[in-house]
Amino acid sequence: MLSKSQISFVRSLQLKKFRREYNLFVVEGIKSVIEFIHSDYFIDAIFCTADALPKLGKLSNKIKLIEAAVPDLHKLSSLTSPQEAIALVQIPLQTAAKPESFADAFTLVLDSIQDPGNLGTIIRTADWFGFTQLVCSNNTVDAYNSKVVQASMGSLSRIEVYYTDLENFLKDFQGKVYGALLDGESIYETKFATRGLLVLGNEGNGISPEVQKLITHAVTIPAFGKAESLNVAISAAIFCSELKRNTK
Repeated sequence: MLSKSQISFVRSLQLKKFRREYNLFVVEGIKSVIEFIHSDYFIDAIFCTADALPKLGKLSNKIKLIEAAVPDLHKLSSLTSPQEAIALVQIPLQTAAKPESFADAFTLVLDSIQDPGNLGTIIRTADWFGFTQLVCSNNTVDAYNSKVVQASMGSLSRIEVYYTDLENFLKDFQGKVYGALLDGESIYETKFATRGLLVLGNEGNGISPEVQKLITHAVTIPAFGKAESLNVAISAAIFCSELKRNTK
């Protein structure tokens, strides 16, 4: 049986200030936990059911495994249905996003993305299409938010996420900066470079005016129907697909 202090501690990591204070975030679900076991992330501890204990123990004998009953896991979880395993994972040291480090490939850049589900889905999509880095504005939702982690379905274990001042970052970037804007050139007619940045904007307001000024190529996904707009995570998937088709 878990103690009240253990439960309180894990629950506190749902808040960004405590994640930053303890340098830990929560990963829920055995499949996602296994993804992080196989990654470069350091796992502080795993709470798991008796059934999951042998399976996780075989993967690594260096990780602290704590057996917990299902009702206790439910108390730890932010989800409606309790999971077999919940891991406490160290937040990696945040290195500066140096523009020159992004010169040899395409990278998605996110400006003020607020919805955790959107960010998690974008991370999962980026992973699917082989992108390994993501650059976010400082006011984009925290990548270690439990809803982001859950929506990424383990892909966060393979994507480096950088937070930075986008204006300064883009000013110093020596390369093409594409931006998803309504008045841009159709992506189906755009001849994309083999490397560069693609900026996606806020769900309601799009790319901020300050960042728009630094975009060198405005591009858009043309509408063929009457929908008012596209969800930013869906847009990211379409852009990723088109970038890969054009730059393979």
